Amino acid sequence: MQPYVRRVVDDELDELMAGAAAIALEGPRGTGKTRTATERAATVLDLTDRATRVAVEADPAIVLAGSHPVLVDEWQLVPDTWDAIRTAVDRGAAPGSFLLAGSAVPKAQPAHPGTGRILAVRMRPMTLHERGIALPSVSLRALLSGSRPPLTGETAVRAADYAAETLASGLPGLRGLPARTVRAQLDSHLDRIIDRDYTELGGERLRNPVALRRWLASYAAALSSTASLETIRDAAAGAAGEIPGKSTVQRYLDVLERLWLIEPVPGWMPARPALARLTAAPKHQLADPAFAARLLGVGAGALVGADAQPPGVRHPDLLLGALFESLATLCVRVFAQAAEARVFHYRTHRGEREVDLIVERDDHRFVAIEVKSARAVADDDARHLRRLRVDSGDAMLDAIVLSAGPVAYRREDGIGVIPLALLGA
Repeated sequence: MQPYVRRVVDDELDELMAGAAAIALEGPRGTGKTRTATERAATVLDLTDRATRVAVEADPAIVLAGSHPVLVDEWQLVPDTWDAIRTAVDRGAAPGSFLLAGSAVPKAQPAHPGTGRILAVRMRPMTLHERGIALPSVSLRALLSGSRPPLTGETAVRAADYAAETLASGLPGLRGLPARTVRAQLDSHLDRIIDRDYTELGGERLRNPVALRRWLASYAAALSSTASLETIRDAAAGAAGEIPGKSTVQRYLDVLERLWLIEPVPGWMPARPALARLTAAPKHQLADPAFAARLLGVGAGALVGADAQPPGVRHPDLLLGALFESLATLCVRVFAQAAEARVFHYRTHRGEREVDLIVERDDHRFVAIEVKSARAVADDDARHLRRLRVDSGDAMLDAIVLSAGPVAYRREDGIGVIPLALLGA
């Protein structure tokens, strides 16, 4: 077994386990939940093992036995384990007693939601820092402090490197594998979701797997945008012109979000009058931009514009920008969670002004982030940040442009420019 690479979420888990009796690690399959939880567990119950699962189905209280912490891996396969642990917490289980790891929200929900008893912690694919791409020199937590820290640091990571990392995926089990193997593994992952996981979670056989794959490819083509579901649905038309119905699309969304394959960025809805008339439409994102690249059938050449543009896919520059924003969103979400902040996007009703990411503290003060895949940041790239700073007053703690450039610095207008590779928790 390879040495464990510590993740950003590890610090959060260490802190929470000191006070919470039970924690559920949630996230898409392959993000490393089992390995991270196993690092802390004294007893491991793997419910993907048939013998273990049969025993636990017969007597869910088995999960309460053994040395603590007890890890119940893929707990959603036997939802009664959730209720057994919730009951144990109610009866005074000690802090750090139980860990649950799951790759889906089960179709048969537990009898009790566990609110206040079982804490949910999201685990996502690896950030650039966790992949060892560069050593961060700027902390998102420091930006959220409002201290306007100095921005320093240089990196040799360039646009082609970001493109390569996008295709390489942040799933830890794929790190270091040959590129062809990574592509095959990602395709296999998507095949499993479409051919097996979707049916198991949805509770009924998927009548048209090809239609779901077309819709997913259409969703991937709308990555980092607020395109309407109708637009995405129309783009998923088959050769005969058939398109999935609205109820079918809603079911796609429901099941794929419960599998954590889709994780849209919600629209920001602040209460300040000057920021009224914002759109609540989400910005479309997949759990890992590598999935989008596979669904669209693009490789490194297409991302840097060397290959012909694939049919139905955005211009290479726009596609690179969308995937770069998706990679940035993944990183920012991981770092924001560590800082107990939430991530939104900002867009006015007609799209006159928009900011890619809003990272908001619990007091509603925030850091605004634009994402640009270019090496150099032009004055025009910061215009929406400047306007938002005027509209929001002292609620804006800092304004940042994440770029593919080499150096972190502050512009004369106070807006920071940070290479994505240099941003950390």
